[in-house]
Amino acid sequence: MNSTPEQNGEDHPAGREVVVSLSGCDTQDARTVFDVLATAFASDHPMGETPTSASGPRPTVWVTTVDVSEPGAAATPARLTAPVTVDAQGGYWAVDRLRSHLTGAFVVSVVGTAAGDQEEEVRLRLESR
Repeated sequence: MNSTPEQNGEDHPAGREVVVSLSGCDTQDARTVFDVLATAFASDHPMGETPTSASGPRPTVWVTTVDVSEPGAAATPARLTAPVTVDAQGGYWAVDRLRSHLTGAFVVSVVGTAAGDQEEEVRLRLESR
């Protein structure tokens, strides 16, 4: 018998955070996705902040970390100029909560997953509703 109380993913600090990476999209679409996330979750990018593109021939990847433990406002449909690829990495519960929230704003398709012992990485494709 184990005397240590069991923690589920939502109780552990690391289980509440999801690292979100966007690539292959323009600056406005990155801002739209980040704003949808910032309306519901604590984020390291404030609402309305415009991501900065890298200069030169290298691809740009925008990254934010969100805490999904206390969701705020529900997502409303948002417009994208083109489909956006999102990589979300975190605990199973946290990634599922993030994906559920994004479904309120976009058409979300799961493109691929990589499962680990305590966390997963999910590649999503977002499109306008």
